[in-house]
Amino acid sequence: MEIEVTSGALATLLAEATRAFPRECCGLLLGQGGRIETACPAANVHADPLHHFEIDPAALIAAHRDARAGRAQVMGYYHSHPNGRAGPSPADRAAASGDGRIWAIVARDDVTFWRDGRNGFEPLPSRVADR
Repeated sequence: MEIEVTSGALATLLAEATRAFPRECCGLLLGQGGRIETACPAANVHADPLHHFEIDPAALIAAHRDARAGRAQVMGYYHSHPNGRAGPSPADRAAASGDGRIWAIVARDDVTFWRDGRNGFEPLPSRVADR
């Protein structure tokens, strides 16, 4: 299954990774169906943000509340690997829940998308849409 990502969401992912460097940035991927429309930045509240991420629980709660109210759905999450590669790390694999959500990982001006499936992360093909 290929997902569609708006150019604006992709630009936000790259800008947030640059802004947060050398810390990991993180946030939520919002959209509908197979389309990520928005990357919504959130505070990284992990005690060691240079090497790990934890999305601010208040941002998660607010996004799920908005989704229940009929706004954009929480399709997944994103974070950066400031000194790594744009693929799941051992820490990412340990934190995976198998819930089917999408993870975007940003590293060195590259963004990759992954499905957090029952059998671990699977690469997720994507294409960029203007809007």
